[in-house]
Amino acid sequence: MTRPVVVGLDGSRESIAAADWAAREALRRGRPLRLVHAWEGLPDEGTEATLPELRAPQDHGRRVLRTALERLNARYPQLYIATEQVRRQPGPALLAEAENAELLVIGSQGPSGVGGYFSGSVALATVAHVGQPVALVRAGFAAADEHLTDSSGKPSVREPYRDVAVAVDTDGSCEDVLTFAFRAADLRKAPLRAVHAWHVTLEHGIPGDEEYARLRGEAERELTALLQPWREKYPSVLVREVLFEGRPTHVLVRAANGAGLLVVGRRRRRAAVGSRTGPVAHALIHHVDRPVVVVPHD
Repeated sequence: MTRPVVVGLDGSRESIAAADWAAREALRRGRPLRLVHAWEGLPDEGTEATLPELRAPQDHGRRVLRTALERLNARYPQLYIATEQVRRQPGPALLAEAENAELLVIGSQGPSGVGGYFSGSVALATVAHVGQPVALVRAGFAAADEHLTDSSGKPSVREPYRDVAVAVDTDGSCEDVLTFAFRAADLRKAPLRAVHAWHVTLEHGIPGDEEYARLRGEAERELTALLQPWREKYPSVLVREVLFEGRPTHVLVRAANGAGLLVVGRRRRRAAVGSRTGPVAHALIHHVDRPVVVVPHD
């Protein structure tokens, strides 16, 4: 059974942008698109609401799905799109949908603003627990924003795709992260920007110039060696290695500037409670204005 690209819709500007990005990603991957709206507060399963105020959430969800389906069918007529309303709280609904998805796509509010329940705290809690890659998309992000600018300085879908940037941790397991990033770059025929943040420990004092150069060279060699298997698997992907000195949470936001997509890893949670995504992923979700894909790994 083909695993779909799933997007959570609640009618917010963030979720509308997420649905549009998800449609393009589904086409790139040759996957169907599944639009899901979840609602709560209705009567128990198997009963029907009779009062207008009880029917309102369900009616709103139907309008959200119908409007999105009509818009996406007009823009992407070659894409197979399914819709479904789920009588479940949004958080559990997203987690359940992600189990059978190749990719879950939800809206992202960024550092401020009021979005829907699929783009606020529920979205962040979902990212912290879901076992599949999750893409977060900001309101207003359009197809042209994935591409370089034309001669007039404006992004254009007729121009090549921007870089896919990936945050690389040479000390951890990043196989799933790099696999997603290389495939995303390959599908877009875009360069891959492999970004690694390294820093000098000061437990033995501040290193001299020679020691500093040795440590940086070591970091460069580790990054090159780590990427080599994926270079061989994806020979058509142009890879650019970028090293920044500093803590990941401080430098990766700046390093991702200008990319069309950012891929970052998140360690799988062992606890069943809590909504922390890890400091690096959390910072990137909130401060990068490009779509961010969070890939869980061990």
